[in-house]
Amino acid sequence: MFGSLGAPELLIILAIVVVLFGATRIGDIGKGIGRGIREFRTELKDDGEGEEGEEKKAESETVASSTSASPEAPGEDTKPTSQSH
Repeated sequence: MFGSLGAPELLIILAIVVVLFGATRIGDIGKGIGRGIREFRTELKDDGEGEEGEEKKAESETVASSTSASPEAPGEDTKPTSQSH
């Protein structure tokens, strides 16, 4: 399908893309694609670890949530407020 595209045709397509999106926008698109591929690879890698990876992940989330929990300020109302509809 794309076998008939040569270097001149690809350069013309690239020039049109640069005109349409701008050079900075193309860089942002490339960064986004790179991040997406990196996240995809890490998720595949984490998925391959199986139950051990899930246990480690759950343990690290538990530790993170317990250390990031802030104590309540004195005088704050801890009861949920009920709203009448």
